[in-house]
Amino acid sequence: MNKKYVMPALLVAFLIGLPLARSQEKLFRIGMIGLDTSHVTAFTKLINDRRAQHGCKVVAAYPGGSPDIPSSANRLEGYTKELREKYGVEIVDDIEQLCTKVDGVMLESVDGRPHLEQAKPVIAAGKPLFIDKPMAGNLADVIEIFRLAKQNNVPCWSSSSLRFGPGTIGLRNNDQIGKILGCDAFSPCSLQEYHPDLYWYGVHGVEILFTIMGPGCQSVTRVQTNDFEFVLGRWKDGRIGTFRGLRAGKREYGATVFGSKAIAQGGKYEGYGHLIDQVVRFFKTGNVPVPPEETIEIFAFMSAADASKAKGGCPVSLDEMIRQAKRENELRRSKPDRKK
Repeated sequence: MNKKYVMPALLVAFLIGLPLARSQEKLFRIGMIGLDTSHVTAFTKLINDRRAQHGCKVVAAYPGGSPDIPSSANRLEGYTKELREKYGVEIVDDIEQLCTKVDGVMLESVDGRPHLEQAKPVIAAGKPLFIDKPMAGNLADVIEIFRLAKQNNVPCWSSSSLRFGPGTIGLRNNDQIGKILGCDAFSPCSLQEYHPDLYWYGVHGVEILFTIMGPGCQSVTRVQTNDFEFVLGRWKDGRIGTFRGLRAGKREYGATVFGSKAIAQGGKYEGYGHLIDQVVRFFKTGNVPVPPEETIEIFAFMSAADASKAKGGCPVSLDEMIRQAKRENELRRSKPDRKK
């Protein structure tokens, strides 16, 4: 090459190099399990519309579905068709096949009961895993998923979208509010017979409560009527946090926060975008935004609420709920696997 053309060529390469390198960055391929919730289409739209900015794309999915839950069985076909035809997502026959085609997985099944069995092949394949609410159908399964993930060095987490809205997370470490002394959180709380009462929808309001209060709840007391839930949590440092579940009247999300400097309100629903930002960051970095211990405590809180209801509203220890769940897992692991 003529020497007088070398420098201009190098200059052009330098000027276009950075955006070119960015455009050629390896695409992080996301797979979904469980196509029976509106979350799968809403999340895919957000992720795939932004792929040029963050380098992630939903590329494959396994339908799953639960025939004994109408809200699953009646929606599975429609959401599967939309993912395939509108977003070009490949639909596969099983989870093992899905794992060969993706770099990370979003477990979206609306039914929490199969989540442990659905998570096992993902963890075995070493794929980072986000699990949508509810994380599982019982506390023992929540703990077992995290145990397997830790044992296999697989990053794994779960959260409601309500945690990451600026109006919720912005109430923590807020100089104008000061130290958080207490919180009253609320959300819709429809029930589903195959899940502990608060797992199905009350989990959103409980997630708001823990986002603001932080972990450290010691015991739970619950009152239930046909239209309402009221759950009082006592934190180890003497603070009190409450959750009110709504099944009548105006049903919204929110919280009143009691601080050392001010009383403030927030916690409204602010869309899925903030959660998806966290999911994408997780897949790109492998760092979980919510510690497993806090998620376990959230589900222990909700399980303790059921235990309190069964005991006529008596206080129930979260530590005891967690110990009991761990004993269940130890017993389950000690039994031979009949599938083998």
